[in-house]
Amino acid sequence: MLAARSALRTARQASQLRCASSLKEVLAEQIPAKQAELKEIKTKHGSKVLGEVTVDQCIGGGRGVKCMLWETSLLDAAEGIRFRGYTIPECQEILPTFKGPAGDGEPTPEALTWLLLTGEVPTKEQADSLTAELFARSKLPEHVTALMKTLPKTMHPMTQFSLGLQACQTESKFAKAYSDGVHKSQYWDSTYEDVIDVIAKLPEIAAAVYRNTYFDGSITRDHSLDYSANFCRMLGMESPAFDELMRLYLCIHTDHEGGNASAHATHLVGSTLSDPYNSYVAGLNALAGPLHGLANQEVLAWIQDLKAKFDAEGKAVNEETITAFAWDTLNNGQVIPGFGHAVLRKTDPRYTCQREFAFKHLPDDDLFKIVDTIYKVMPGVLTEHGKTKNPYPNVDSHSGVLLWHYGFTQYEYYTVLFGVSRGIGALSQVFWDRALGLPLERPKSLTTGWIKDFCEKQDDEKVAA
Repeated sequence: MLAARSALRTARQASQLRCASSLKEVLAEQIPAKQAELKEIKTKHGSKVLGEVTVDQCIGGGRGVKCMLWETSLLDAAEGIRFRGYTIPECQEILPTFKGPAGDGEPTPEALTWLLLTGEVPTKEQADSLTAELFARSKLPEHVTALMKTLPKTMHPMTQFSLGLQACQTESKFAKAYSDGVHKSQYWDSTYEDVIDVIAKLPEIAAAVYRNTYFDGSITRDHSLDYSANFCRMLGMESPAFDELMRLYLCIHTDHEGGNASAHATHLVGSTLSDPYNSYVAGLNALAGPLHGLANQEVLAWIQDLKAKFDAEGKAVNEETITAFAWDTLNNGQVIPGFGHAVLRKTDPRYTCQREFAFKHLPDDDLFKIVDTIYKVMPGVLTEHGKTKNPYPNVDSHSGVLLWHYGFTQYEYYTVLFGVSRGIGALSQVFWDRALGLPLERPKSLTTGWIKDFCEKQDDEKVAA
């Protein structure tokens, strides 16, 4: 514990002493050393085995196979996510904040963006300079604004979001540089420009989706605020408390190492030298799946169905009735949304920090009380059911209830918020993919016949031996 606190103090002190360089200047200084480090690792350790692949892993979606370089975060099954080595509570302690009326001081996504890209804790001045840079790059092309207004209100918000970003691809500086024959050693420069441009434009596209779908399309901006609060104003939300929630939400959803579907899709498409716009469109389309980002709206719907059923039947919402409802869901062959995780084997720290936010800001909210009760009983139900390796809640189990509390009730839109956030982590890695010259991703696939023959041959050889 003392060593950890000492490391945090060192990080804060280094941040305070660092001269105010721009983000791009810091990255330009880091690239040669990072390239040399990767080359040394390949030279010294290239033939070493990181692990083995089982038939279960091959058939089961490659789960747990160690085969991707991802610098920005690392997920531990017991500990949870670390952003460049820092846990979520540590990030809350050391990253610069926006001091507003709510007074909480949640870290800003701009500060986390700096950390994910550089591995360094930014100064307040550096984080503020990135805020200004993002606002300067945020304006959408006219053809994109016009396109967004023509999309039917019945189109799912994630589809609209994806189309809006795809249409922005006309602005890609990497695509132009590549077409002009830029040397591969300089890919990082135009990739950086695209990465920051996309991160800047994501809230604008997301706000257009929201305002066009649910309102009259008008958007108000306030660039005297930070990235999160300005996004809230564009959505039409004025509450400083909601600004704090959005800072927390955008930060904790940015990155979850590279194997999750949206990050992996972005990385895979980026490895073809597709520009960051096209790469993250792939990530958004992965995020739109019910087994990934769309899960948060399913969780809220399940909780509301539970409450409506109990209200209609005159039942109290308590541990006993929730347990019965959970068993009804499971016995009908359905899953309990918001529980379990592909990697984690404990409560998701992203869930925990949202739970702490709720206890601080909305302890008497009816839906939060239900979530709190679910948290107390569901692990036991799922453990008894026996068909999940992790019976604990994940990030999706909580976020919808917090948004609903502040009047943000269009839950079909919730995954768009996730998409604004995840772009920060996935695109930070795309930058390093190009800076380090990482190759086209091309794993080896197998047929069921090959697997069967291979395993039977191994069995025969064991018998013969």
